[in-house]
Parts: sequence; C-alpha cells; structure tokens
Amino acid sequence: MFTLFKKELNFFFNSLIGYIVVSVFLVGMGLFLWFFNGQFNILDMGYANLDPLFLLSPWIFLFLIPAVTMRVFSEEKRTGTIELLLTRPIGDLTIIFAKFFAAITIVLVAILPTIIYFLTIYFLSIPVGNVDVAGIIGSFIGLFFLAAVYVSIGIFSSSITENQIIAFILAVLLSFFFYSGFSSIGSLKFIGEIGNFINNLGIAAHYKSISRGVIDIRDIIYFLSVIAIFIFFTRLKLQSRKWA
Repeated sequence: MFTLFKKELNFFFNSLIGYIVVSVFLVGMGLFLWFFNGQFNILDMGYANLDPLFLLSPWIFLFLIPAVTMRVFSEEKRTGTIELLLTRPIGDLTIIFAKFFAAITIVLVAILPTIIYFLTIYFLSIPVGNVDVAGIIGSFIGLFFLAAVYVSIGIFSSSITENQIIAFILAVLLSFFFYSGFSSIGSLKFIGEIGNFINNLGIAAHYKSISRGVIDIRDIIYFLSVIAIFIFFTRLKLQSRKWA
C-alpha cells in the first residue's frame, strides 16, 4: 500500500494540485482572519479565539477537497489504467486506502500551518495564554475528521464516473448535504420530535459537539462510521467493474 500511497502523493505535488490546494486554503484563511474587515477578522473581534477558522474551514474544504479527490479514480478510468490497477495482486481496500491516506495527507499539510494562528492568539491574549486550549484542540480534531469524511465522499464520487467535473460536483453536493442538509431538515417545524435524530445524522452536529473541547466517543464513532460507509460503497463500485 505504501508504494501506491507514495505514487498518489507524488502525483498531487508533481501536478501542482497539492500546492494549489494548500496555498488557496492558507492564503484564503489568512486574508479572512487577519486582513479583511468583517465578522471573521480575529483582530476586529477583540477575543482570543479561533472560532472564525473553524467556521470557515468546512465551507472552504467543501470545494478544495473535491478538487483533490475528483481525479483519483476518474482519471484512472479515463486513461484505462484502472483495469491494470485492479488486476494487480493487491486488494481493492488497499487501493482505496492508499488514495484515501494520500488525500488526507494533503489536507493535513494544509491544516498544520494554521497552528501558527493558535500561537499568535495565545501570545496576543491578555494575560498570555488566556485562551480555550481544550476547545481549540477539539476543534482541530473535529476539523480533521470532517475533512476525512469529505475525502471519503470525494473518493466515492470519483469512483462512479470517469468525468472529473461530474465527480467534483457530486462530491460537493454530497458533502454539502452531509454537512448542512440534515441539520436543515431537522430544524423544520413539521418534522417534530425526530428533528433531533435527523440533525444528529449530519456532520455539523458532531463537528460542533467535538469543537467544545470534550471528545465524545459517539462523535468519533459517527465520523468513522460515515467514512467506512463511503469506503464500502467505493469498494462495491470497484467490484462491480470487475464483474462487468
């Protein structure tokens, strides 16, 4: 798996996709958090917290992560190399996880530099260190799991079409629905008592929960379950190609 993982990672950076994604995320976040006037500007807020980072990141990743994953299987299908890949003596899950972890690595490379933002508010706060460290750590953990779900959705979307644009659009729509759709449906008045249950099916509820700084095992299980479901669907799609 490591060889395939390395191959995928090299492709991301050799084709500039990785650099573009990391640069867009960091530059975009930097501008919104420190330079543009508005509700997301940390200096204008006057409070030592990183809430704007964790409010904006899911929406930025909503587009950036599908841009990373849209080619992982679509390009293989378009060029015909998927047949060669599937006939190698490696399992479908090995192929999927190699691509999954390569995409996750790109996301981590984008997230890690934002620790500088945490250090900045830590030393700018009065007194120094007067920040909700547990809440920020929880938010970073939640952001990682959210990104991992987006990656699993993106890989599944890429596995069902050879058109990268369609894979991108499908991944954006599915990610948007899982992040915001369930909570929107659950908030409808006529839904009644099952509204809370529907709301908990979405990413947003668990992302907000873990961002409070309390790591609830139910939130972790939710994220891992959604990732597993989309990896399972991706495997089914690859297997159906073998049977065709």
